[in-house]
Amino acid sequence: MKKQYLKSQAARLTDGRIDRRQFIMSALAAGVVLPSAISMADKAMAATPKKGGTLRIGFGAGSTTDSLDPGTYENGFTTGTGFLHGNCLTEVSNTGELIPELAESYDSSDATTWMFKLRKGVEFHNGKSLTADDVVANMNYHRGENSKSAAKGILSAITDVRAEGDDTVVFQLSGANADFPYLLGDYHLIILPSKDGEIDPTAGIGTGGYIIEEFEPGVRTITKRNPNYWKEGRAHFDGVNLLSIIDVTARQNALMNGDVDAVDRIDPKTVNLMARNPNITILERTGARHYTFPMRLDVEPFGNYDLRMALKLAVKRQELVDKILLGHGAIGNDTPISPATSFYADDLPQREFDPEKAAEHYKKSGHSGPLQLSTSDAAFAGAVDAAQLIAASAKECGIDVEVVREPKDGYWSNVWNKKGWCACYWNGRPTSDWMYASAYVEDTEWNDTAWRNTPAADRFNELVVAARAELDHDKRAEMYRETQMLVRDDGGALVPMFANYVMGHSKAVAHDEAVAANWEMDGNKAGERWWFA
Repeated sequence: MKKQYLKSQAARLTDGRIDRRQFIMSALAAGVVLPSAISMADKAMAATPKKGGTLRIGFGAGSTTDSLDPGTYENGFTTGTGFLHGNCLTEVSNTGELIPELAESYDSSDATTWMFKLRKGVEFHNGKSLTADDVVANMNYHRGENSKSAAKGILSAITDVRAEGDDTVVFQLSGANADFPYLLGDYHLIILPSKDGEIDPTAGIGTGGYIIEEFEPGVRTITKRNPNYWKEGRAHFDGVNLLSIIDVTARQNALMNGDVDAVDRIDPKTVNLMARNPNITILERTGARHYTFPMRLDVEPFGNYDLRMALKLAVKRQELVDKILLGHGAIGNDTPISPATSFYADDLPQREFDPEKAAEHYKKSGHSGPLQLSTSDAAFAGAVDAAQLIAASAKECGIDVEVVREPKDGYWSNVWNKKGWCACYWNGRPTSDWMYASAYVEDTEWNDTAWRNTPAADRFNELVVAARAELDHDKRAEMYRETQMLVRDDGGALVPMFANYVMGHSKAVAHDEAVAANWEMDGNKAGERWWFA
């Protein structure tokens, strides 16, 4: 009864029905000692969102080739920019649930035809009202025949999208997909205003909580609060500034020196040291982020199955988790599907370091000479060290790996998705289908292993389509289990470890107790969800 009473009084304090003094007096009357009563009052008041201030976030990502075009978003800096000025039809909440965003509701009787009802009263930053025609124009931009959008793959099942009136959008799919509403929350699919069926993808105009004042690719994004934002209880800051600070030491120093208020991707090596700083809070979440070393099948010699298998068997995965993540993560099994993702198959045999089998596959591949592994800490903190550990364990198997240290700037445009073997990171997706559609199906722009046209890849693509349409849970689970086996054994993705999201922010920053784990920085929506205490 006492606990429930205090909880009720805290709720009254946060919504203004009683003041701080009245709360403390009620706590004292309930038998709480004065210091504890004061602490409880401060904690309750800190949990009440306040307006004002400028939030500065330092991201360990960004490139001079970045663009405001949502179809090109490829890192946390651009994703954060997108979610500041734009909204999708759906979103993953801070508690991990899929909820409507620009859509007021969505429904389907057969998972093939989906109807999305739009919210009324939503305006773009240029004053234009949101309509169904805007949604149709955006979808067609990403899924068009000549589109280079990274979202083209996840929209490939759409055979038709049309507006019915001003507030209803109808999607017709080539087959049933129970997860389809999740896909429309993809960060590439923020809705921009249209004119005559076309959008200007680089105008930086959206429906989001903040208006872009300045965008300097790979450097910074400066925004101010949208005074007409349609979401109540969100976008509390006067402005949010995003800074690309790729060097992890510089990024962490910026937080400790007060030059920024929050940072992502804290180096596991310095987590304990930073946690001792009385002005900093370490925020860690377990999600689906995985560190990968993709081998492109269209770049020799990685089209050779035995060579790929040799390299997968030549990695000491636990050593990487221990030395690179310092325990802030778990070993991977050469599949992007984690326990945080739908239909994770927990019974697949875990691949281990096996020098004899690795040497056997390597000999069978017929390859000789060094294999170049391109890497940079732009990929993830410790990527260079991880590559060197891989080279060392491969040497024990008779495989010569040459670590090529690439420049940080331009890494994502010049190295990733181009060179034969490199370091990479993925934040994962809430569903297996979404993850596959983002990076593994044959027609996605982000298939960074170019895994296509092998018998296993053909089978994989068939299964993805079939599983998407299967409404029986058990049958669907078995299909996804097979897809994970195919990726694990034949695919070009070397996935040795899953990494926790490790972030830090000033004690002056406050947020809900629940913080999303689908992306860093509260689903990359810290600017919208957080506030200054």
